[in-house]
Amino acid sequence: MRKRITAAVVGLGLGGAAMLFTGGSAQGHGFSTDPTSRQSHCADGTVSDCGPIQHEPQSVEGPKGFPEAGPEDGAICSGGNEGFKQLDDPRGGEWPTTKLTAGANHTFTWSLTAMHSTTDFRYYVTKDGWDPSKPLTRADLEPEPFLTVPMNGEQPPSQWSAEGKLPEGKTGKHLILSVWNIADTANAFYACSDVEF
Repeated sequence: MRKRITAAVVGLGLGGAAMLFTGGSAQGHGFSTDPTSRQSHCADGTVSDCGPIQHEPQSVEGPKGFPEAGPEDGAICSGGNEGFKQLDDPRGGEWPTTKLTAGANHTFTWSLTAMHSTTDFRYYVTKDGWDPSKPLTRADLEPEPFLTVPMNGEQPPSQWSAEGKLPEGKTGKHLILSVWNIADTANAFYACSDVEF
């Protein structure tokens, strides 16, 4: 049985907002499908020369605690996994982008394949002036997530989605880093989505 839950979200410069998401029995390794993540583009064949991530887009797992801990700068999009280093390659800033409208409501979606209790989903965006031709570092990101979806240890469904507000005032190419923090392990899942506001 699925239920609808209202959760508080924290937004950079947005104050508190209310957000709806579906919860229920579920699955857990996973990746962002909206906005479309780099591993999703690799899995569906939109982007080639991706290495093994094309066969396992749900496997970008690394230490949690971002930004204080987690993958090293330059290896954030791969979750610090050497085998998935193609995700850290900026490809000259030519990754396909998802078109978004700054400040608008958006439905964020993940496709999940294995069960995990979840602390939260967090969404970060790059600062104005970010260089999309270079690998992602912490210094490239706004210091706080523009959206946090608390899960309080619940297990999300295999197709998890949440509606939330996109950051205000952004224009042009940016990158959204999605971090899915697992409650009962020391890890999180990472997904980089190239977007254009």
